Amino acid sequence: MNPSTSANAEDDGPLDGVPPADEIARLTAGMLLDVEAVHFNADEPFTLSSGKPSPTYIDCRKLISFPRERALLMDFLAATALRGSGGAKFTNVAGGETAGIPFGALVAERLGLPMTYVRKKPKGHGRNARIEGVMGEGDHVLLVEDLATDGGSKVSFVEAIRETGASCGHTAVIFFYGVFPNAESDLADHGITLHHLCTWADVVREARRRGSMDDATLRQVEDFLADPAGWQEVRMGSAGPRAA
Repeated sequence: MNPSTSANAEDDGPLDGVPPADEIARLTAGMLLDVEAVHFNADEPFTLSSGKPSPTYIDCRKLISFPRERALLMDFLAATALRGSGGAKFTNVAGGETAGIPFGALVAERLGLPMTYVRKKPKGHGRNARIEGVMGEGDHVLLVEDLATDGGSKVSFVEAIRETGASCGHTAVIFFYGVFPNAESDLADHGITLHHLCTWADVVREARRRGSMDDATLRQVEDFLADPAGWQEVRMGSAGPRAA
């Protein structure tokens, strides 16, 4: 039997005192810089999981070790999901394996909802499940992850959630790359709305405001953000990209 609790935008608690979206973006970018989750290096680009180079890398998982920043950003994430839900009543919060699991648990705690998590693939033994925890028909699930790039992993997680009979039309992340032009429309084609706290543009803007990065590096990063595929094509085959 599924728990019967629910959370929606009419429940004022998680929204009390939460700043507007542009201020959330600025504050989130600042906290990511503060905890050194953001890395810029155009001279020795990082290698993304795709094998392509990037002058940027972000590790949102570092946030779990910083209680003040972690607490504030989870308040923001819960509120942002509720604000953008269009009145949807969530009854379950699912974290995506692995980085989304701690953030899913923290958001579920704030919303007073059951928490589950979604595996990237069946575990290969026992029940061979992709969903851990209690989820099923009639549940309205909010998928929580640390970040979104092109949205592909979100579709896989949502499909696994829907296979239980539950519905899932919303996913919330701390960080959205915001540089892949079809990411949000591709998610929308699968009936998924993306909610996020900040993007690379917000982080670069805050880094420039603070003077925390030199202008040459920021210009290279801005060139990448304006045309990721073009930037990567020029540099593919250059020596020394570092694994990210």
